[in-house]
Amino acid sequence: MKIAVLPGDGIGPEIVAQAVKMLEALRSDGLKIEMEYAHLGGAGYDAAGDPFPPATEKLAHAADAVLLGAVGGYQYDMLPRPMRPEQGLLRIRKGLGLFANLRPALVYPELANASSLKPELVAGLDIMILRELTGDIYFGQPRGIRMLDNGEQQGFDTMMYSESEIRRVAHVGFQIALKRGRKLCSVDKANVLDTSMFWREIVIDVAKEYPAVELSHMYVDNAAMQLVRAPKQFDVILTGNIFGDILSDEASMLTGSIGMLPSASLDAHNKGLYEPCHGSAPDIAGADIANPLATILSVAMMMRYTFAREDIAQRIETAVRKTLQQGLRTADIAEAGMQKIGCAAMGDAVVAAL
Repeated sequence: MKIAVLPGDGIGPEIVAQAVKMLEALRSDGLKIEMEYAHLGGAGYDAAGDPFPPATEKLAHAADAVLLGAVGGYQYDMLPRPMRPEQGLLRIRKGLGLFANLRPALVYPELANASSLKPELVAGLDIMILRELTGDIYFGQPRGIRMLDNGEQQGFDTMMYSESEIRRVAHVGFQIALKRGRKLCSVDKANVLDTSMFWREIVIDVAKEYPAVELSHMYVDNAAMQLVRAPKQFDVILTGNIFGDILSDEASMLTGSIGMLPSASLDAHNKGLYEPCHGSAPDIAGADIANPLATILSVAMMMRYTFAREDIAQRIETAVRKTLQQGLRTADIAEAGMQKIGCAAMGDAVVAAL
């Protein structure tokens, strides 16, 4: 298993270090794992003047999977747009063809009280949000800022999807639904946007190949409302890039903390980039208080999707459950009376539970 390790910025190095502890423990158990480090984001700019340096690109292409911490920091906000850390993330996703972004939102019984919603609304919640990752308004052309004839400036972006882009991510969605509750809700804005009308048309056509899966459709504004009104109605949510970006962050708060949400970004052959859903949190970087569980759970997703080792994925997830059952908590998920520990100690505890 050749894994490119990209710690990134902010809390990235701290949380990745805990996931690496897990990988090293698995290697001690006999798993053949090779890890090589490189820079991405602000770290890439600092080291090579590029948020996605050529050396990182070469390593990412050669690896079977990529483990990423997070990118971004206040000190980079004034850089020209092509040099900002977030551009490194967009470029690695595009360069590796990572079009399917899987973001599970799972509520552990021990964390139901940590949710922003009442425990009875989220207890037992298990949603998979599938976000298309390499199309939509984030990549559409033309884009920019222009001067109008009347002398006023105007900013513009282009929302667009090709049929092939929609079909391939829809197939992934239906295949995931077949392994879960066999319900797929496609989220769009087809009452307003031509792109969404086209999205819905293609998804309906792909659904003909999956008669065992119940397909429904929902406008994105209603979906945002339903996620906080009755989230357990959902099984798999399929949506585009910008809607998925927003809804998956909303869903993270149902689980108690965005620090609990892993993610996988896959290509057509299940090569993947694995990262926590949260950002770089530069305000707490270096304080040893970040939650590493989303990063560790991202390793579980790596084992499941890229390496087809469901047994190892379940071992890691069970270790996380055991750690929570022991009452150990980082600050973001701690309740009164709970034992609050730091990032490194949480990593150690999960490895011990493994």
